[in-house]
Amino acid sequence: MGHLLGLQEYLDEKYNTSIFNQAVASGKPWEFHLHGRCTIKASVLENRKWDISVNIVGQAKEELQKIQVKFLYPEDLSESIKPLIKMDKNIEGLGLEAILAPGKRYFVKNKSLFPLMKEKEVMFFTLLEGEMIRGIIVDFSRYDITVSLKGSRLVTILRHAIYDIRNKGGRSFLRSFQEEHRDWQKCPIYVS
Repeated sequence: MGHLLGLQEYLDEKYNTSIFNQAVASGKPWEFHLHGRCTIKASVLENRKWDISVNIVGQAKEELQKIQVKFLYPEDLSESIKPLIKMDKNIEGLGLEAILAPGKRYFVKNKSLFPLMKEKEVMFFTLLEGEMIRGIIVDFSRYDITVSLKGSRLVTILRHAIYDIRNKGGRSFLRSFQEEHRDWQKCPIYVS
């Protein structure tokens, strides 16, 4: 059975990490884009299994379910990142909400993400409410994918918020497509 060189070592190191731990350690405010087209600026006080404790700027401490978070980035990058987030009006019009059941989510295999990250291929992520994020995958874990946008600005997308992921040529990297096409087997780091 074939494998991708370096994938298992990468997963051993990174797979169980979380952007929320990084946010706690930073002690700084982050901008959170939530389902329902809501945006908040908050510092993460504690990262728990299903939720996070946040201190919303100008408000009080609050508990926030992780499933409500679509993507986030350090608050000081807000003005430079907002213009880079586009909307797909067709997806926006579908009125999609957070998908609670993991088995019903739009899944991306680690086997697909790893070669895309290594090859630094520009990818287009479409989220459940229509946001489109274009960038290069720089990191991923079980829970999230960090993408470098124009100007090396980092945005972290929660994997449960993904509707679609495609390359410039329009090729899908969702599990439903890749189960048949197996693009990871065509990359130079694949060993059969």
